[in-house]
Amino acid sequence: MFPSIPLAQETGLAVLLAAAIVWVTGLGHMLRNSRSRHPEPAPAESLPMIPSQRTSAAHPMESVELTEAEKQAFAGLVRTIPLH
Repeated sequence: MFPSIPLAQETGLAVLLAAAIVWVTGLGHMLRNSRSRHPEPAPAESLPMIPSQRTSAAHPMESVELTEAEKQAFAGLVRTIPLH
């Protein structure tokens, strides 16, 4: 017992310590069980399928009309990209 703190604080500290120990123990069991139930997948299985490309007609907010100046600026930008 600590002589400098009241009994209520000691009790609270003991309850908090017990809750932390229970939480850490439960977390360890949960992690151990999740590893044993779900073995590591093979490398080919771990890659999700890539969704198909949606067309611009899928939603009106996914399509933007560019002005002629924007089209020229984009074309100039594309020409500056080095192709290796």
